Amino acid sequence: MRHSLFVLALVLTACGAPTAPPEAPEPAVEHTAPSGAYSLDKAHSSLIVRLSHMGYSQFTARFETWDADLNLDVTSPENSSINVTIDPRSIASDNPPAGFIDVMRGAEFLNAAAFGEINFRSTSIERTGANTAQITGELTLHGITHPVTLEARFNGGYAGMQLDPNARIGLSAHGTFNRSDFGMAYGIPPEGTNLGVSDAVEVIIETEFSGPAWSAPPVTPSP
Repeated sequence: MRHSLFVLALVLTACGAPTAPPEAPEPAVEHTAPSGAYSLDKAHSSLIVRLSHMGYSQFTARFETWDADLNLDVTSPENSSINVTIDPRSIASDNPPAGFIDVMRGAEFLNAAAFGEINFRSTSIERTGANTAQITGELTLHGITHPVTLEARFNGGYAGMQLDPNARIGLSAHGTFNRSDFGMAYGIPPEGTNLGVSDAVEVIIETEFSGPAWSAPPVTPSP
């Protein structure tokens, strides 16, 4: 019996173990959204940043005042473009201790008094799948500009309807950059320790955009 099992193992090794069939590529999201100029639907959008706090948790904050304009080309998405502006004074977090928000706005971090706007302007868009793309752009933060790449996903959209007479689309995006690249090194842990707040900043974006006006289909009179 042992000899038979040994022979079977040799046969399986020689032939190769069974492999799972390759996954089918993700189908493109069906949508009716047209090309054109889109503006941020602020009520359905969020901009979150996360940093490791001493390795124990991901400290989470958000910007409450920001805007974005999108020029969408549905036929050739790589020809689309986006521009984002953020008010650094609008940073907020859950249950902040007294004075904590002022510290984040202050000279050691965002220095919002000296640099009143954060800006991201796309420079290239590369499709990575039926519904995904890498959006590379110039991030200007703390008065310094560096390239940053976001992984983006198109969630679908429509041309409009009676209750929402403009086109609408949804996008999700995330990425990471080092704050020290932008002159914000305060509180970064000494090498070999976690005693501080990480250099790496994770950005998480959920958005909806409102686009061109909807043209209601003509009503066909009843015979």
